[in-house]
Amino acid sequence: MTLTKEARTVTIGSPRVGRRARTGSSPKRAGSGSRHRRGATRWVTLGLLALAAVLALFPFILAAVNAVKTAGDYAAHGPLAMPHSFDLNGIKTFWQNVDYTNKLTNSIIISGSVAVVGTLISLFNAYALGIGKVRARRSLLLLLLLATTVPQEALIYPLYYMANNTGLYNTKLVVIIISSVMSSAFGTYLIASTLSEFPRGVLEAARIDGANRWQVLRMIVVPIIWPTLTVLMTFFFIWTWNDFFLPLIMLPSNDNQTVSVAMGSLQGQYTSSPTGLAAASLMGLLPAVAFFLIFQRTLTRGAVAGAVK
Repeated sequence: MTLTKEARTVTIGSPRVGRRARTGSSPKRAGSGSRHRRGATRWVTLGLLALAAVLALFPFILAAVNAVKTAGDYAAHGPLAMPHSFDLNGIKTFWQNVDYTNKLTNSIIISGSVAVVGTLISLFNAYALGIGKVRARRSLLLLLLLATTVPQEALIYPLYYMANNTGLYNTKLVVIIISSVMSSAFGTYLIASTLSEFPRGVLEAARIDGANRWQVLRMIVVPIIWPTLTVLMTFFFIWTWNDFFLPLIMLPSNDNQTVSVAMGSLQGQYTSSPTGLAAASLMGLLPAVAFFLIFQRTLTRGAVAGAVK
């Protein structure tokens, strides 16, 4: 019996069919092996991230454990043991001795104001440098980037002199102004880098429709780069909250001091009370950790929003 041309090409014994059958089964085995490797890599990555998270949270956990111990429990079992009793006297004593409510209010006012004012200054500067026609734009951005490397210790005397002569010394306003201006150097560089890639067609269309520069900034630019602005505000808040040197020099009055300065003042007063120091550390870290947990989604969205679409 003779076979047609089509039948001969699909004969089981044909080398072409055998080659296809052999090559067709190998991708399945290769794909299965690659999936197993990806699964193992994923579990190793998760394990390393979990270990890094535990190491990062260890100081906070250690402070929380020792803050609720009694002095006798700490002396008998050491700092790494779990508490045998739940005692809040260390936290109450710290709260009353340093007037923690007042210090917490001062830190929130100063840090929140710097976050908002510093971001606004950064936005206006970056709008002029990133979108506006400013000469020597790159030189100005390089100068701002270099300004972020100047330590506060090198600037504290002229800042103190100006604050004292203007009557702003020992007021929360002077810390807000100085911290906002110093933070805006980094913020301007960051936002200007983002706005340099802004689509010019959108801006030209807005100008054709009759929008002025303020309307373009408020209705077009800000909504698009809002994730970057929220990340910048979060950074400014945490940086100002943890700042110790500037409030220490500019706010000598006890009524205007911040939480970080209050924690530093305990070194000579409660050195013999490790539970008191642990309570102070916990009260200093807890607001910043809570703020970070509240705005962690904002940080995540801002971190992945690296391109303007």
